[in-house]
Parts: sequence; C-alpha cells; structure tokens
Amino acid sequence: MILVSPADFSVADQIAALRQRTAGDAGALVSFTGYVRDYAQGQGTQSLYLEHYPGMCENEILSICQEAAARWSVLDYTVVHRVGELPLSEQIVLVAVASAHRGEAFRACEYIIDALKTRAPFWKRETLSDGQKFWVQQRESDTEKTEQWRNGEGEPA
Repeated sequence: MILVSPADFSVADQIAALRQRTAGDAGALVSFTGYVRDYAQGQGTQSLYLEHYPGMCENEILSICQEAAARWSVLDYTVVHRVGELPLSEQIVLVAVASAHRGEAFRACEYIIDALKTRAPFWKRETLSDGQKFWVQQRESDTEKTEQWRNGEGEPA
C-alpha cells in the first residue's frame, strides 16, 4: 500500500493493516518512521514544507517497493509519505515491510527508505524560527548510500 497525502496517519493502524494482510505468512514485520527534525545549524527549525510530483511520485515509490519485494522476498509493504507544511517533530514517513524472515524485512525496509530519499520526486523547504526559508539540498551521503544498494553493497556477508 502506498499513500502520499497531507493527512497525518496512525503508525499503529498502518502496521496492524499490514499485519492483517500478511497474517499466517509473515514471520517478521519491520518499520521505520521519520519525523521533522531540526536540519539547520545555529537556528531552530519551525517547519518543513514537502512538495511532490503527483502521480509520478507514487509510481516511483511503487517501483522502489517492487524492486525491494523482488530482491528480498517481501510479502507486502506499506509506505505513507506526507506532503505540505509539517511542524517540527511531526511524522513525515512510514515504511513498513512484512517478510517471512527478519533479515529480509530489515534490508528491504532500509532499501526503501534510502531509495525514497534520492529517487522519489519530493522537494523540501525548511522554515527557520526567524521565518527564513530555504530548499533542503540532497545530501551526498544519501546519494552514496543509494548507489551502494545499486551496486549490491549493503548486503550481509
């Protein structure tokens, strides 16, 4: 299940729904929840505004999830990503993965969140406590992490 929306969501409800969809087959369910944090140095963050490219964004998230499902035998997944103006400490994203085995669920969940950060068409604008606004640049470390997955790295020996 993939949802991109300005609405807040219940992590517990989303995980319960995934658990229900995979009951009897899943031996593991791994989740990641991301929150608005203070990106700026020396000044407090007030909020984060997220824009996306509707349709294209959901299609790219689906592609990422399908890649993970094929690579790690994922039974099902949930990705919920919020857009719009989100105040500090609000939840932004949930990635949850169900698999027969914990190792595959962990790796697939990590892969999905890493790929979301670099491949999904989201743009982030941070507003500081003094009202100053700026677009958040993609970190080189995120790009490198995605490239490691692409090259087959990040896998246990």
